Amino acid sequence: MLDIELIRKDRASVEAALSKRLDPSEVSSALSAIADLDRQRRELIGEIDAERARRKEEARAFAAAKAAGQAVEPSTRDAKAALQELEDRLADTQRALDTAMSELPNLPSDDVVAGGKEANQVVKVFGAAPKIDNVRDHVQLATELGLVDFERGVKLGGSGFWIYTGWGARLEWALVNWFIDRHFAAGYQFMLPPHLLLDSAGYAAGQFPKFYDDVFHIAVDEDERGRFLLPTSETAILGAYQNEIFDPADLPHKAYAYTPCYRSEKAGSHSDERGTVRGHQFNKVEIFQFTTQEDGEKTLEEMVDYAEGLVDALGLHFRRSLLAAGDASASMRKTIDIEVWMPSTGKYKEVSSVSWAGDYQARRAGIRYRVPGSKNNRFVHTLNGSALATSRIFPAILEQFQQADGSVLVPEVLRDKVGTDRITKPEKRR
Repeated sequence: MLDIELIRKDRASVEAALSKRLDPSEVSSALSAIADLDRQRRELIGEIDAERARRKEEARAFAAAKAAGQAVEPSTRDAKAALQELEDRLADTQRALDTAMSELPNLPSDDVVAGGKEANQVVKVFGAAPKIDNVRDHVQLATELGLVDFERGVKLGGSGFWIYTGWGARLEWALVNWFIDRHFAAGYQFMLPPHLLLDSAGYAAGQFPKFYDDVFHIAVDEDERGRFLLPTSETAILGAYQNEIFDPADLPHKAYAYTPCYRSEKAGSHSDERGTVRGHQFNKVEIFQFTTQEDGEKTLEEMVDYAEGLVDALGLHFRRSLLAAGDASASMRKTIDIEVWMPSTGKYKEVSSVSWAGDYQARRAGIRYRVPGSKNNRFVHTLNGSALATSRIFPAILEQFQQADGSVLVPEVLRDKVGTDRITKPEKRR
């Protein structure tokens, strides 16, 4: 959530920044509505203060007259009802203002350009694309090598689901465990959070209310709080620290979590999103940091370098891209994508989005830190990054490491965990 004080003091700069990711007329209308609600709120607070002062003065006058033995005519004005009406109007106005503020996206960083996906900027390319004759896509490779059972996945869950099998399951689990080991060694705290989260966690992360329909919601009784299946463990890690105050000595606080991720978005509708590239359930290990306001952007670079080191250690060809304002998550000031090369499509696919939210999420979640020598606490800066999404690393390994004989080499760093250095076509059972 944005700071209302910033809108009051420098509306023009807020409008210019938000216009990088939204239609300028839409931004102007939203900010005008917020300014009106904010004015009404402050006016109502003034009226309530005046009404309370009037009640106190009337009570003092009544007591003084009574003490002096004077006859006192009872007031014909229902002061209690008048105050209650004002307080009800204030509560309604505050709710409307909170809703309007919650629907505003974050302000993009100064170096983030306007526009959508077409305006994304390739910052750096790592290595060279492998030269492969007669390229087969990962769906063909996974099927021929018995690594993924797409048909039975659909039988179980419907379109957008699959089952890792045999060496494929070993490779997937090796990836997850390798990431877990690397993050632990890098000083991140390991978490295994619930997969069912309260709606308050979705609000804190900035996914609700705008993207409420992008997740799977769980039916609950009328007297129960809403719950949903987490779309990413970023939501869980952030939500776990709602309304907490960090000691500055404990920052940065680094955490990571492994979870399946559940998305209701349409899966596998494009040729470059077949197989495991996009689905309703996929595995991901997420890294997260809470840090001070001064260290936010520096921490972003640190996390990007770290995530790139993982992809590089796997021996994959990839690139770094700075997302334009309209292609980044609405909660983020700045997002850098790490994208691997997919030989079968001649395109790069994102395997990690490393993002800096500034204090946007912390305001929604009420997460602060103490400032030495000050009575006022500050909102932390939050950052998150996929490290990594296995459902895209998995097909990138199959395609980039495919061999002329139909086998696939296993990245060297995974061979001990997988149990082989090469995956070959399984022999048919007699």
